[in-house]
Amino acid sequence: MPELPEVETTLRGIAPHVVDRTILECIFRTAKLRWRLDPTLCHRLPGQKILKVERRAKYLLLFCDRGVIILHLGMSGSLRIVPAGATEQKHDHVDLIFTDGQCLRLTDPRKFGAFIYTDSDPYQHKLLCHLGPEPLTDTFNSASLYALSRGRKLTIKQFIMEQKTVVGVGNIYASEALFRAAIRPDRAAGRVSLKRYELLVQAIKVILTQAISAGGTTINDFIQADGKPGYFTQQLQVYGRCGDPCVTCGQPIHSQRLGQRSTFFCPRCQR
Repeated sequence: MPELPEVETTLRGIAPHVVDRTILECIFRTAKLRWRLDPTLCHRLPGQKILKVERRAKYLLLFCDRGVIILHLGMSGSLRIVPAGATEQKHDHVDLIFTDGQCLRLTDPRKFGAFIYTDSDPYQHKLLCHLGPEPLTDTFNSASLYALSRGRKLTIKQFIMEQKTVVGVGNIYASEALFRAAIRPDRAAGRVSLKRYELLVQAIKVILTQAISAGGTTINDFIQADGKPGYFTQQLQVYGRCGDPCVTCGQPIHSQRLGQRSTFFCPRCQR
């Protein structure tokens, strides 16, 4: 699933091509993604200008003249800028065609993404209103994370992947941040000290910043808006490296299942 760096990379890739552009046509090639597509949008969106693009967690918000488009890439989706009229492929489900001849195309092989329109405050939408702090802001800090974790028995990895704890830290970056902070992923969240939460918060911020700079991580499906892969894959220290030597101590990287997700760690470096 595209995580925060991939969604932020997508935002930066599409924004120069869609902001201040007027929608000429909206095309749906399927009746539903994760939720049913509203067919009236094919009549309501044309003529509207996109004023700005923002990100909240893993959602992209396209602010238009009279409302906001809420987009989610699901498990394997992507957004690309292509010429209007470019031949569609099997999983190209939504096109926003602009008056300048460019097209924003949503591709979603597994149909777990979303294309929703609201004419009210998007941050109060039921999909967004319950979300936790953004990890690259000051509201995400060790003191609040430590307080929130008290009494929690679930693992620290599952804890930081909860969207009410902090948004956008998915499976890849949770494993990488815990390795950088030298914390075992299966340690109970409520047993992690404030000092170690300070290290973890710093690690999350560094890892996500580096991943955004590298254009995200491509494991299977993710591509940037220009069709290129994410290059943070080459910088992964533990994720997907089971059996490979640890970059710090040389011991083999281990893997285990936590909350139905593959988890990678070094049993010597992480305590």
